[in-house]
Amino acid sequence: MSALAVVVLIGLSTLIFWVGMIKLLFIPLSLYFEIRQTWRNHRKVKTALDDEPLVSIIVPGYNEEKVLGACISSILASSYQHFELIMVNDGSTDSTAKVMRDLAEANPYTVIFVDQQNSGKGAALNTGTAYANGEFIMYVDSDGVFGKDTIRQMLKAFDSPKVGAVSGDDRPVNLDRVQTTLLALISHVGTGFIRRALAVVNCLPVVSGNNGLFRLKALKATGPLRTDTLGEDLELTWRIHRAGYRVNFAPQAVVYAESPSTLKGLWRQRVRWARGMLQATRIHKNMICNPHYGAFGAYLLFNLLSMIIVPVAQIFVLLGMPIVIITDPDALPTTALGWVGFLGLALALVILIYSIALNRAWGDLRHIWVFPLWPIYSTLVGFTLGWAIILEVKGAEKNWNKLERTGTISVSGLSVDKQEASPA
Repeated sequence: MSALAVVVLIGLSTLIFWVGMIKLLFIPLSLYFEIRQTWRNHRKVKTALDDEPLVSIIVPGYNEEKVLGACISSILASSYQHFELIMVNDGSTDSTAKVMRDLAEANPYTVIFVDQQNSGKGAALNTGTAYANGEFIMYVDSDGVFGKDTIRQMLKAFDSPKVGAVSGDDRPVNLDRVQTTLLALISHVGTGFIRRALAVVNCLPVVSGNNGLFRLKALKATGPLRTDTLGEDLELTWRIHRAGYRVNFAPQAVVYAESPSTLKGLWRQRVRWARGMLQATRIHKNMICNPHYGAFGAYLLFNLLSMIIVPVAQIFVLLGMPIVIITDPDALPTTALGWVGFLGLALALVILIYSIALNRAWGDLRHIWVFPLWPIYSTLVGFTLGWAIILEVKGAEKNWNKLERTGTISVSGLSVDKQEASPA
């Protein structure tokens, strides 16, 4: 066997072991999360929901005319009605401002419309926060579609004054393509499963920018969202941890949103996410392994390894694979079953089914046929990080770089205005 084959095989095996074994360790943590939640519900532990506080929901928008109607109608149909809705138009060039203004005029006691020059998502959220009167502030993207009990479930997760922020579960709403179906399937692992486990040890690293609720006191302690980063939700969450607050997860607080429906859109989104992570890591590098920040400081070292170091190593391993296949094919598995084990697919499938079970989303097993595409997606993610590093080194421009909306809603049972939800 050639030296290159040895290096590639050892590297690939190490990557599979790292990713797979770590996720296996998350299983008992996620089970404990479920047991703890069941116990607290049985004991009727006091939560923020008991006080029925005013929640200020802030929806920023830049060219969102296709999706705004569905988002707002789903919020207005919520079972929890003690909220105000603040829509901020960030200098849109389409009819977003008109849609927002019309919605505010139709709901004068609930909806507030704010207009500003194009300044970016972070600035739009800060503008909305300045208008807020609520004790709790919720940030939602313009394509987010609420479930009936999303707000109630978010408030229930504030089960201690130490909880400064809660992330809900965000899932794809546009299941009309193979790519978005795959993203919907694996989201059960990345959100429902992983977030449960990390919430138990107070290491949840991000409150979703499309579904996050913050205690106003925590936001005052951290200061406004930064406008110089592409991952304002990630960076803000790390500041919440820095301020000494806990970050919790509300798995039943689901907001559906559009996932990228094209490879170009997926590439751009993942590059933006990767750049946001790199920027947050640079900004908060003094938190990594810092005992002052407890478990979260230690977790940031793991995050650095798993989200930056390992994907970069994966790029070099993958680049070496074609050479090994051509020059030393005997070093590779010769059967389909051998490849399944070689690539760790069996372990990935077990974790996926477990994650679906945690979310009680058995209906999504009908999408299991797209599972073999997961390794291809993982490869793409590795290369997006590599490109993100190049862009950061070059000092590339930071802007919204948002997805092109389609207005497609494939999930049934949501309280949206079908006419408003359809593409313009």
